[in-house]
Amino acid sequence: MLTSRPRGTNDILPGEVEKWRYIEKIIGQICYEYGFEEIRTPIFEHTELFQRGVGETTDIVEKEMYTFIDRGERSITLRPEGTASAVRAYLEDKLFAGPQPVKLYYTGPMFRYDRPQAGRFRQFHQFGVEVLGSNDPALDAEVMAMAMDFYKRLGLRDLELHINSVGCPECRPTLRNKLQEHLRPYYGEFCPNCQGRFERNPLRILDCKNPRCQELGAGAPTTLGCLCPDCGEHFSMVKKHLEILGIPFVVDPSLVRGLDYYTHTAFEIMTRDIGAQNSIGGGGRYNGLVEMCGGKPTPGIGYAIGLERVILIAENQGIKFPTSEQLQIFVAAAGTGAQELAFKILFKFRQAGFAADKDYLGRSLKAQMKYAGKTAARFTVIVGEAELEQGMLVVKNMSTGQQENVYINQVVEYIQNLF
Repeated sequence: MLTSRPRGTNDILPGEVEKWRYIEKIIGQICYEYGFEEIRTPIFEHTELFQRGVGETTDIVEKEMYTFIDRGERSITLRPEGTASAVRAYLEDKLFAGPQPVKLYYTGPMFRYDRPQAGRFRQFHQFGVEVLGSNDPALDAEVMAMAMDFYKRLGLRDLELHINSVGCPECRPTLRNKLQEHLRPYYGEFCPNCQGRFERNPLRILDCKNPRCQELGAGAPTTLGCLCPDCGEHFSMVKKHLEILGIPFVVDPSLVRGLDYYTHTAFEIMTRDIGAQNSIGGGGRYNGLVEMCGGKPTPGIGYAIGLERVILIAENQGIKFPTSEQLQIFVAAAGTGAQELAFKILFKFRQAGFAADKDYLGRSLKAQMKYAGKTAARFTVIVGEAELEQGMLVVKNMSTGQQENVYINQVVEYIQNLF
């Protein structure tokens, strides 16, 4: 008998799932207010989509994707992130033909073969947003403000917004040359992955998690020192719009997002409440991704937030999530003659919109009343044979202990009045 789930996965059980529903409710509300519409994409895509979109030199593509060959001999990958899929849908489903910009959001499971640790799983859940069709720096500020607003509504504290500009194809060659010149003397000391990235994409070396590579990359030239005039102006306007909104930020020249599609603005939200200072969400602008996936040049920006990490931080900060709504009505039956009527009344309560349940284990009335107390039901409706002869039921208020006899055909209306 198989009794354990795969490593890096998690069961979300009753008592926990209410936290997720609460967060999802906030996501739906904030996306409505900011003008985003929901999109739901497949859990798996053709592998080439992520190789192209995410980047062949990234850790995700090189080491973390769940990829397999299906029965049609096609290479398929469980989605490791949501942006590439959203861009594919934007092109395939011709969302570009409608009003622009297109503002999308999604929630759902993602998959990466990563080392499981606090708040990090191999199957994890993300909330993400994408805006396609505008290069306005005010949008950069809007999505960052939206992410911070999401955390604020959950009650999270002590968060820092870190921002940077990673340039564009015009200024990247300058950075590439400076990075290679700076890092070349240490080539032999880099990990094999970074040695492979040295010629293909030296910027990825700065995102390596290997401690020695991080040490060797310290003091390397930064993107901010290599920006072309357009990128410099765009970044200045992003900062100005954040200041207009009164959102504090830290300019972090060392910030390099882990995906190749980023251009211009990159940002991360940091916290210290999951150990060392770490990112709990982030994103940036990806003005070349649509073209990379076969479309016309189209600017885009978005972010993604890992929900497991959000819940972990909220719990570490002592934030209380709303508990599940208690059972409203428990229907108890005393004697075999009362079972059919109890079953019928149970469904009448449900049809009237109440959360109602009954015993299905053949317990005695005493045991049923004890069980009703454990369910925290607000009222217990007792169907007893003696009362049935008079066409009555007993309604018990479980918090006060008070009981009332109520006619069978009036019990639903009676309970409605109590609520």
